[in-house]
Amino acid sequence: MFVFALAVVFKLCSIQFVQGDDYRALAEERTVKNHEIPANRGNLYSADGSLLATSIPKYDIRLDAIQAKQATFNKYIKPLSDSLAKYTGKSSSYHQNIITKARSNKNRYFLIARNISYSDYIRLRNFPLLELGAIKGGLIVEQTTRREHPMGGIAERSIGYERFDEDGNVSRAGIDGAFGEKYLRGENGKRLKQKIGNGQWKPIVDYNQVEPQDGYDVYTTIDVNIQDIAHHSLLGQLEKYEAEHGCAVVMDVKTGEIKAITNLARTENGNYFEKRNYAVWESHEPGSTFKVMALMAALEDKVIDTSTVVDTKMGSKRFPKRKKPITDSRGYGKISAARALEVSSNIGLATIIDEHYSEKPNKLINRLKSWKLHQPLGVSIKGEGNPFIPEPGHKKWSRAGLQSIAFGYNLRMTPLQTLTFYNAIANNGEMVKPRFIKAVKEFDREIETFEKEVIHQKICSDKTMVEMQEILKNVVIRGTGRRMHSENFSMAGKTGTARTEYWMEDWSEDKRYISSFAGYFPADNPKYSCIVVIHKPSTKVGYYGADVTGPVFKRIAQKIYTETPLIDEVKSLEVVNENVEASFEAYYDLANTYKTIMPSVVGLPAMDALALLENMGLKVKLEGVGVIKNQSITKGVKVKPNQVVILTI
Repeated sequence: MFVFALAVVFKLCSIQFVQGDDYRALAEERTVKNHEIPANRGNLYSADGSLLATSIPKYDIRLDAIQAKQATFNKYIKPLSDSLAKYTGKSSSYHQNIITKARSNKNRYFLIARNISYSDYIRLRNFPLLELGAIKGGLIVEQTTRREHPMGGIAERSIGYERFDEDGNVSRAGIDGAFGEKYLRGENGKRLKQKIGNGQWKPIVDYNQVEPQDGYDVYTTIDVNIQDIAHHSLLGQLEKYEAEHGCAVVMDVKTGEIKAITNLARTENGNYFEKRNYAVWESHEPGSTFKVMALMAALEDKVIDTSTVVDTKMGSKRFPKRKKPITDSRGYGKISAARALEVSSNIGLATIIDEHYSEKPNKLINRLKSWKLHQPLGVSIKGEGNPFIPEPGHKKWSRAGLQSIAFGYNLRMTPLQTLTFYNAIANNGEMVKPRFIKAVKEFDREIETFEKEVIHQKICSDKTMVEMQEILKNVVIRGTGRRMHSENFSMAGKTGTARTEYWMEDWSEDKRYISSFAGYFPADNPKYSCIVVIHKPSTKVGYYGADVTGPVFKRIAQKIYTETPLIDEVKSLEVVNENVEASFEAYYDLANTYKTIMPSVVGLPAMDALALLENMGLKVKLEGVGVIKNQSITKGVKVKPNQVVILTI
């Protein structure tokens, strides 16, 4: 027993003096802990300052029911219950009973109000008992933030989000996700809390140990008016053609600023919403929109010119190393290379590429690579799809594959990558990188600004560029896009219709297509470029690019120019016109020279002659309209006031 007592004393001394600091730290860690207070995330704004995404603070109000002294509790319980009754609409006795019961149950975390706004938080904080604060009144305030999009579902995926799961893994989508970590997120604060049992923690004091630092605001390039136009134009066509999904992008030609980007997919119940950012993410065979790249390569390499004659047969033609013939929707016979693109002839483009590049395929591939078509654009939004262009030696390379490349198969590109190339044509050869943000600000102070980024100074010669621009105009005037043509508004671009999932066994029974249109407007001096892509429209309604996506492009283009205000800067109101100045000087000299002597007014406009003669006191009668041919009083005759003169005009 004595030895056992010595062992106990030894252990107690060891815990108290040797391990004491460790145990005390562990106890404090388990009962008192610094909790992070999330910072307010910065706002996302459109180009004109409209709010796209913002963090709304929400508050939970709780009460440590045993914190207040009994006298204090008894004094304020009735006034507090009366105030809560006015706030909730429930009776005062109801609130008095549940709060009293919470005190008797020693509830230190009693919920009074959940998920309330800042204005309601200020109101409740001033209620009796709660106004005494955490120490004297037992007030517990917990703040959270919720991300909201004032525009609703419009561009929701492109605006994006940054979310964390329970394991700390983060998912980032759209602009919000791309710039969250660097700009929007801010720095979290810290608040000391004490564990009160049942896994619950309450603040020890009613202030933060470290105040959170709010994130910066990001100003995007999105124009809310153009975004609304693009969204509803695409939505209407998706519903009409019962399509699976689609996207539309509008880009500023000179700067590369994305003015609108909309991505819509059909749900099980037939509605459409922003499911994925197809414009940035989805890499697929572009189909006929790639014929522009193929023809430009041939023109730039000088293996053909626009007048080179191509035999497209009668709509079907066999090629070397190819099992099945290449077909067109109809036969065109012998046509020029330019006309082959206007009518979107698969045979025409395949013939050009096969004849001039089959022996030297690397010449074509290197030309496409010089335009950076094999590389991602490196846009700021996460998840950009990778383009794919096969090379000789790759398992997907063959002579038949080279022929397929000519009309947009056996390769992959995203809609945004395709649009960037078309935008370069509109921009006279300068290829600019698509850009989603303009500036980062803290209130009115600019933290960082983003300027135009050039990918390629000039993608081709001026001669090739002019030829391609003319062909793209003719596509709309007399080619596959002729249904889009308008006498009052010019557009240029290329239709596209591509088979998709054609490698699946059921394709012949259930044919599936991708319809597209890429181009720019106005055709002369373009302001915007645009691409519209719609996947798997119902073949019962239609599937050709000119029918499915062409009307969306036209609607977007025309609505932008009829509903979006344009601002022109007038540098000076002082404009000198030599002809006007000379005419005025002659008139001024005439008016000062002749006071009582009749001048010659022949050749003067009627209104000028009328003003001159009436200022001399004469009564003037005009016969006709226009310029003075004859006057009833000859030049040099002395005239009297109120004398009548007849002017023949």
